[in-house]
Amino acid sequence: MTTSTTFASVSALVRRETSMVYDEGKEYLVEARLNPLAAARGLGLEEYVARLALDAEERRKVIDALTINETSWFRDHTPYQAFTEAMVPALLERRAAARRLRIWSAACSSGQEAYSIAMLLDQHLPAGWSYEIVATDISTAMLDRVRAGRYSQVEVNRGLPATSLVRYFTREGRDWEIAERLRQRVTVKHLNLAAPYAGLGTFDVVWLRNVLIYFDATTKADILRRMLPMVADDGYLLLGSSETTLDMPADLAAAWQREQIGRVPTYRRAPVRTFLSGPTPPTGTTSPSLTSPSLTSTGA
Repeated sequence: MTTSTTFASVSALVRRETSMVYDEGKEYLVEARLNPLAAARGLGLEEYVARLALDAEERRKVIDALTINETSWFRDHTPYQAFTEAMVPALLERRAAARRLRIWSAACSSGQEAYSIAMLLDQHLPAGWSYEIVATDISTAMLDRVRAGRYSQVEVNRGLPATSLVRYFTREGRDWEIAERLRQRVTVKHLNLAAPYAGLGTFDVVWLRNVLIYFDATTKADILRRMLPMVADDGYLLLGSSETTLDMPADLAAAWQREQIGRVPTYRRAPVRTFLSGPTPPTGTTSPSLTSPSLTSTGA
């Protein structure tokens, strides 16, 4: 059983390294994920945790182990539907001169989100267009998996349509490997969302889904504030279904304009005058309803 001192030490380490919050009540999770690491070193959990201060490599393993890596293909479906039916067509008009799109999959985990987006762009971009997907995560172990693009049978069973499996994957032993042409479109970078975003450039769409829930309110606000220059003036920010900008400080809430696309809330950079004047958050605009309830019509 994890002692309160051991748990507090691990919680402080995770908070210091990632800004993620591990509150009391998650002792079971710490035990389940760190006991194998301790056993591999021939140590009990408390002794292992006590030695972390002196071992940077083990600290990295702990961060990898305690980073939440829940993901699946085309997770929640409707954001991907909004992406292909509303966002991509609008961006095709606005980027007609450049003929190139840039997408950021933030907190990409093992890459299912990034490669789900890649499959859709492969299907929906006209000939002569190119795209780059930047996939970032704090876990180096997860980033290695994104680079490899290999997934178990259990993983491909979580949301990947059979048509996409046949079209984009080849069998490699007991695993499935995604097509090289899609891997070439995904740029993998190590990034802590609570740290500076230097050198990333701006993006047409930022997928920041199901990650803000793991941060405290101050860190959430800081991340959303620093996301403003990362999204193109006419670009889109996507959050998880339980995440919003509306509970942020007034000036920050006003800087993001909510736009509903079907059942999916998206966020756009508000005009500069709105941000500077700091009025109450706008009610946002609504795009036409999407035409179908699932991704089956796209073949993805």
